Formats: sequence, structure tokens, C-alpha cells
Amino acid sequence: MPHDPVDVLIIGAGAAGAAMAWSLSDTRMRILCLEQGDWMDPARYPSTSLDWESQGMGPMSLSPNTRGRVEDYPINDGDSPIRISNFNAVGGSTILYAAHFPRLHPSDFRVKSLDGVGDDWPIDYPTLEPFYADNDRMMGTAGLEGDPAYPPKKVPLPPVSLGKVGHTLARGFDRLGWHWWPSDSAIATRDYEGRAACINLGPCITGCAQGAKASTDLTYWPAAVRAGVELRTRSRVREITVDENGLANGALYYDAEGNLQEQRAEIVIVACNGVGTPRLLLNSASKQFPDGLANRSGLVGRNLMFHPYAMVTGLFHEPLEGYKGPTGCCLMSQEFYETDPARGFSRGYSFEILRGRGTVATALTGMSSGALPWGADHHDAYEKLFDRTAGMVIICEDLPEECNRVVIDPELLDSDGIPCPRIEYRLSDNSLAMLDHAVARGREVLEASGAHSTTAISPLPPAGWHLMGTARMGRDPERSVVNEWGRCHDVKNLFIVDGSIFVTSGAVNPTNTIQALSLYVADQIKQRLDRLFD
Repeated sequence: MPHDPVDVLIIGAGAAGAAMAWSLSDTRMRILCLEQGDWMDPARYPSTSLDWESQGMGPMSLSPNTRGRVEDYPINDGDSPIRISNFNAVGGSTILYAAHFPRLHPSDFRVKSLDGVGDDWPIDYPTLEPFYADNDRMMGTAGLEGDPAYPPKKVPLPPVSLGKVGHTLARGFDRLGWHWWPSDSAIATRDYEGRAACINLGPCITGCAQGAKASTDLTYWPAAVRAGVELRTRSRVREITVDENGLANGALYYDAEGNLQEQRAEIVIVACNGVGTPRLLLNSASKQFPDGLANRSGLVGRNLMFHPYAMVTGLFHEPLEGYKGPTGCCLMSQEFYETDPARGFSRGYSFEILRGRGTVATALTGMSSGALPWGADHHDAYEKLFDRTAGMVIICEDLPEECNRVVIDPELLDSDGIPCPRIEYRLSDNSLAMLDHAVARGREVLEASGAHSTTAISPLPPAGWHLMGTARMGRDPERSVVNEWGRCHDVKNLFIVDGSIFVTSGAVNPTNTIQALSLYVADQIKQRLDRLFD
């Protein structure tokens, strides 16, 4: 029967939930995943239409507040200089991510020991390395081996082409003597595991109609479903329920018709991202947990980390063919990744090279900057802008601070009446100093690459797509929410596997690490099945 008790209930079908479901599917357990969104139809992605740019600014925007799809929930991020970006569907935010797919560095797990800031993770890079490798195989990571910024690692596919933009900026890095390397990308550069190769269509962040980008609806979920995992879509969880002993025993959720349903489970696993997970836990208050489920430490929702982003753009005299190739998967530089005390801040940042803007985005950016006037010179000025820009986003490490947090908004509700999150976030002095340093270095690269003018946006307001730290991992129950293998300190049959368990943020996109952590926690669960709740 549909609502018979299950062994494992996974909440969320994005990057982490998909990896967890696939890994656990080799057990004999009955596994169910509840996802508030639905399966996406790649044939209806914006890139199949002429108005793909306007769709990316509206119904397929990165921001749930702009999209307003029924699957979305609103987020009050007015008290933050960085706005939230996420997506609710089978595949979660991997539907819209750029598929830039680096790993954390070994140093990222030891920032307290090395640099005296943040906290050390209770696990290290070698612990996650085999799970990074498994994830590279499942997602089909493309890259070039030998990057000196990392320990040796293998990738299954050759790198995404640098294109003219990449070669142009690589020359700039070379002139400065700075590190650069082809990006690790979750993009099929040749046919791979039933997915067609990338055809350089370009607008990856509105969904990949080709299927070359490794969203988990195309990678992990088909394998998990074939292995017997049940995926129930359009099922929005209101709260996780607990029994009289304080153990999780299932969830209450609204089905597609808005009816409240109950699902019982022996094990509950939360994979709702760094904003959705604290929202769910805080909304799951009970007699046993009056301040929110698994929140005896008071840390659920706290230590929210984004990656403060800056964007630096250069204008060039010659066309750069920037419309060809994946948006943000060209090359990256980690020249300034590790701490250098002489810079005046702790930790560091990465450069991620961007390709050019589309026709509409070029026009809008030119109008807002004053570079594109009305009148007789309008078309000539546009010709000097279109396909002549190249640049980078700068991904700055965000150190954990308890004042940066997710709380429940007292007034904001989703379409099912569930209270929604509010973001309280400020940029630290360390982040501001890092952004200033990074923007200056970004301008140097562009000028060395031949740009005749540069512009910068710092911080980049819509860049809240990396959501980390709000249910952090650690060995001390007073200083963390989950233990070193993802189990909540307060609830022995409740696990968390998304970006909320990050202890520090690093300075790279987190999806690869989120999935490696999920595979690691799944492995720990399987190894401990006979003593899981001890």
C-alpha cells in the first residue's frame, strides 16, 4: 500500500538525495523519497525556444521568488546582500547549475589547525577521496588530470573545450605567471552512460535540453529507480514526526492535491539543501524538541555560508565566440586559494572563467552600464559589445559565523501554508577584504589578456546558489548538529546529507563534495546496519 511504513525515508531528490538513494539501493531495505517538485521535461527547457533568455529571467530564473512555480517556496532574503538561488524538482538545483565540478582541497578540512579560523572538519580529504571518485564516475566528470592544486585524481572524460575565450584568458594568466587549469565539469564531452555529448549550446543554467549536463534526474535517479527505490513527486513535507522516545518515525506531507498525508519510516534522511533543511527541522518542533528537531545545540540554521561572489568583465576589440560552450566550465584558477597573511585576510578564492553573454543580456547590461546609448550610435555601440566580453566570477571562501542564519519567517507561507525561511546574513570584514583583493587581481588578468576596459560587481547579489553550514558536522554535540558520519546527535535515526552539514565552505562549487558526503554517509549507514542506533 502507498503509505505502508518504509525502512528509509529520504526527503529531497536533488544532488544529495539522489546519491543517497542510489547507494542504499543495493540493500534489501524499502526506500522511499519524497520530492516536492516533479520530473522535468528537457524538451521544454528554455534553450529549445527563441525566447530562452527571457525565460531565464522569469519562469526558469535561478531565484524561487522570481519563478514563483507551484513547486517553489518563497524565501525572505531581504536582510541579505546575497539572494537565494535554488530549484525544486527531481534533480533539484542540478537542473539549473552550471556543472562546474571541482573538489574541496585537503586544506579545507583543516582550516582551524592551519589558519586559526573556522573549525576543522571531523573527516578529511582522504576519507572522501574514494567517494569523490565514485561520484565522478556516476556523474561523468570531464577534466584534465595533473592539476597541481590537488592531489592526484582521475576523471572519466576529457575536459570541456577552452574555446577562444578560454585561450584568450589563459594567455593572461600565463603572462602573470598564475595558476590556471581546465575546469572539472559534470558535462559529457563525449557520449557517456546513455547521455549525449555536449554540443556547446551554451545556456546551461536554464536546463540542458541535450542531456549532456549531469543533473541527477539523468544520472543517479534512473539507476536508483531501476534498483527498486520509490520516488514520490509533488509531495511537500510539512514536518518530520517523532515518537515518545524522541526518535523520528516518519513525516507529514501534502500530496499533489493538497491533502495531508502521513508516511512512517524507520530511518529518515534529510536532503533539502542548506536553507530547506533548517526550515524543515525548525518547522518540526515538538514536545521533545520545542526549539526544532535535532536542535538542542541551538545551531540548526546558524553558521549559514554562501560563497561571496564578485564578477569582473573585460571588453575586448575582437569577437571571442563567447556564445559557444558551457557557461562556466572553461578554466579556473586557484592561484589565491590558500591563506597568505600578507594579503590581510584568511583563506582565499578561485577564479571561474565565464563565456560571453547572450544578445538580450548584452543589451540589458550595456544599457544599465551606460555603454549602450539610445540614438544614432545605438547599433554601432551594440556591435562593439556583443561577443566581445569575457570575464570571471570570483568564488570567495565564506567563514562560518553564528549570526548568519536561517530562521522561520513569522508571516511568510508557501502555497500549502507551511512557514517559510528568512535569511539573516552579513558579509564579514574578512569577506569584504577578500572581495577587494580578488576584484583587483581579476582586472589584472583581463588587462593582461587584452581587455581595453573592465567592470566589476562585488558582491554579486543573485549569487546565493551555494547554501552551506546550517546543520554542521562535528563530534561535539554542543558545537554541531550531526556527527562525523551524518547522524544527528539528538536523534539517532535521523541523518542529514546536503550542504547544510559543511563545517567550512572552501572556495569552490560544493556539489561534488555534497554528493561525495552523501555517498560516504550512505556507506557508513550500510556498514552499521546492525548497530545503527547505538
